[in-house]
Amino acid sequence: MKRNIDLFCLHFAGGNKYSYRAFVLNAPSHINVIPLEAPGRGARLGETLLTDIHQLAEDYYRQVQPKLSEKPYAIYGHSMGALAAFLLARKLRNNGHNLPVHLFLTGTSGPSSPTRNETKRHLLDRDAFLEEIKALGGMPPEILENKEMLEYFEPILRNDFMVSENYKYKEDMPLQIPFTVATGTEEDMEEDEILAWQRESTETVDFRRFDGDHFFIFRHTNEIIDLISNKLNHNTKPIYI
Repeated sequence: MKRNIDLFCLHFAGGNKYSYRAFVLNAPSHINVIPLEAPGRGARLGETLLTDIHQLAEDYYRQVQPKLSEKPYAIYGHSMGALAAFLLARKLRNNGHNLPVHLFLTGTSGPSSPTRNETKRHLLDRDAFLEEIKALGGMPPEILENKEMLEYFEPILRNDFMVSENYKYKEDMPLQIPFTVATGTEEDMEEDEILAWQRESTETVDFRRFDGDHFFIFRHTNEIIDLISNKLNHNTKPIYI
């Protein structure tokens, strides 16, 4: 069956386009999952890491722009990817493109939350930094216990945390796009930090909670895919501006 909606997926800190392999393999036939990849990892390993979230959003914009058409599309991002997805949607709106029909944002507080950047993990010494990575739950033990693997991943992770943690919120018009925001029950975020996402959309944001830590998306992949599919089944008309 021909797929009729594109879902651009933006990865989390330390991730790459293969981070969403489960989405690609398990998405229903009407959703075409398109994982995007930042420079400095995966297939783009030879490129220089970006050091600013707006540079990252611009890079994603250049990837997405040639793929836009009359066909509807949505954007999904987790953690750093959620912030980048929001900024990408702003850029698409401000540059006159048809808007995504939905934003799916997981694992992060609203961009205007005053406490979102209080923790500067990227400035920690190595031991403390790796403890933070362990606490987040997204790094397999076989990597954490392998010196060579750590030497590869640590600079990428530290850079990506810097990209996210140095973001400074700038006021702009809310997006006329439905948002679904999901977080884990064990994440270190207060309710008001999560609810700050409502400020960014003219639509009523659908807030969801899943059992688990920051990487609850791996424990609940099928439920998240079902949630995305159900939302997109009911909203697949392109949004024009």
